[in-house]
Amino acid sequence: MNSHNNDNNFKQATLSNNPYINNNKSDTGSNFMNQNIPKTGFSAAEILTGALIGAAATYILTNENVQKTIFKGMVSMGDVISGGIDEMKERFEDAKAEHEAAKEA
Repeated sequence: MNSHNNDNNFKQATLSNNPYINNNKSDTGSNFMNQNIPKTGFSAAEILTGALIGAAATYILTNENVQKTIFKGMVSMGDVISGGIDEMKERFEDAKAEHEAAKEA
């Protein structure tokens, strides 16, 4: 009889300490984005942001057409930067020539 009482006490103690059973059910779902995920320290918004970034990275890394488009864009940007550098060199040379011409005059 004593072991039966101990089993009941154990079940009651276990159920009363279980955070999933005694969770306030009226608050479930409210302020979902502001709640902290248990034991991680990250908010739901941070986890959602990380999941979206991971999904985008996976899409980019696995889709060949997206990769080609990105690389074409990078080449175009390289051309723009290279052209800008060449333009700056040309302006520098023009300014240098004007400065030397002003010295001689």
